[in-house]
Amino acid sequence: MQQISTEVLVVGGGTGGVAAAIQAARRGVATTVVSEFSWLGGMLTSAGVCAPDGNELAAWQTGLWGKYLRELQKKQSGGLDNAWVSLFTYHPQVGAKIFANWVRELPNLNCIYNYKPLAVVKQGNKITKVEFEDFVVTAKVIIDATELGDLLALAQIPHRWGWELQAEFNEPSAPVAHNQLTAKYPVQAPTWVFMLQHSNNSQNFYTLKDSSPFRDAWASYGAETFLNYGKLQNNLYMINWPIVGNDYGENLNRLIASETEAKQFLAEAYQHSYDFAVYIQSQLPNYSMATNIFPQSQLNSAFALHPYYRESRRLKGKTTITENDILPIANGCVAPLPINANGEVSAVAIGNYANDHHYPGFDFSLQPKSIRWGGRWTGTPFTIPYEALVPESTEGLLVCEKNISVSHIANGSTRLQPVVMNIGQAAGMAAALCIEANCQPQKLSVRKLQEALLTDKDAPAGVVPLYNLPPEHPQWLYWQRYYLDSPQDYPVDGNCPTNCASETTANGNYYRGTFHNVGDGEYAITLKEPQNNISRWQLITLNSTVNERLQSYWEGKEIFVVGRFNLAGNWFIAEAILS
Repeated sequence: MQQISTEVLVVGGGTGGVAAAIQAARRGVATTVVSEFSWLGGMLTSAGVCAPDGNELAAWQTGLWGKYLRELQKKQSGGLDNAWVSLFTYHPQVGAKIFANWVRELPNLNCIYNYKPLAVVKQGNKITKVEFEDFVVTAKVIIDATELGDLLALAQIPHRWGWELQAEFNEPSAPVAHNQLTAKYPVQAPTWVFMLQHSNNSQNFYTLKDSSPFRDAWASYGAETFLNYGKLQNNLYMINWPIVGNDYGENLNRLIASETEAKQFLAEAYQHSYDFAVYIQSQLPNYSMATNIFPQSQLNSAFALHPYYRESRRLKGKTTITENDILPIANGCVAPLPINANGEVSAVAIGNYANDHHYPGFDFSLQPKSIRWGGRWTGTPFTIPYEALVPESTEGLLVCEKNISVSHIANGSTRLQPVVMNIGQAAGMAAALCIEANCQPQKLSVRKLQEALLTDKDAPAGVVPLYNLPPEHPQWLYWQRYYLDSPQDYPVDGNCPTNCASETTANGNYYRGTFHNVGDGEYAITLKEPQNNISRWQLITLNSTVNERLQSYWEGKEIFVVGRFNLAGNWFIAEAILS
């Protein structure tokens, strides 16, 4: 069996794993990443969720997530404004090529594809090796970036799977006692994403024996809105539909049982999605399975390489993120900054998505954490503490996917692609710093890690959420450091002193129209020259300066704006207001 030695080993090439590997290698340490699949990127590529959620505001587009967005904007023909579920949609092959190019640029990063971990070797309390079918990798620091937290099980590291009751963490949305929902769904349901294409010559699928599981899937929306949910460029449609759609959660414990049971679940999940595709075509005959989307040998190339896993085994780390850590401060617009046992702010990544859970057939209400900002709903920003990436005692290991130390409830916000990507960046940087300092992850200085993230030469990553301070602002680094050193001054509205706001570079066309204050933080514009035969558009922005101006304008004011249109959402996205 081949023996491979490296400084940092990343097991799993998904969203967090590829970010961790790239960051560690860019820092200069010898890095190996072993991916279960032939594409890197996980949720963003191989799982087909190419309409990512969260971290959409300009201020949150930092680190590798921000760099990924900028690469997509350059490489995706037709732009990213096509769907209404996300402000960024793209062909998954484009995303996969971006990651492949980044990896290719790093001679100290070794990528191995199509292997799963089989065993972990420990010396005392330290993980030293991971065994695969044809080789063994020895490393100084190992990062578990697998989709289901495989190393946690193989190494018998304390971890969670399933619900915590309210008594454990005092989470307002957690159940007081186990019930029918917790019994049926120990974790959130995965989805096997697939792509449709518009075609006047659609192929015929087999006839469903029973279409009832999908009946009325889009009845409350209409067919066009349903399809535009995940619309991509070139008449492609990502189907990741939660309402009697392709979420699948029958006996989810099989995923972490035997290999045979896991394969059985995967076969059923794939068939469920295939059946949903058949049902869609039976109702909408001009839509068929897309071709040549994913590199498949056995499955249809319209289907992702694996399901979109929303939840995993979850580490019992030095600290656990709970619902109370992601909800806004009283009368505020941000979550509290995490303070560790040393009295330091321990934030290493920013997230902001609403707390979103998927249980087919059940409506599960959660404590709201969304706010109106920039003319649309967005989520309250929160941060990921470094201690959630570190085991309580096991040495030589970090985690960086849905397997971080988080409660089942809070996982609904921490599982999204942008925050996972920047968690991966933090884990990769931490691993590299541990190599440089010859220390274990438990002993790494959090402040040193934060400084390295903030000053990274390729993709500086923010760690403190500040609405009105985009990463290109000249005072961005100063205020990031300031609130790390003076957390007592962190503003509950998430805004720096007003002179910090600035206009970002506007990319779009110039338009003139009449401003409308719809109320409750919603705005509209009636254009002097209609676009696509539409005069009135919902007016939204991701830019803090534009947001401040919209808040100050009165009904009927004539404005001149620079921006772009999203037909699926009927949005005009303003990047600058000229008057």
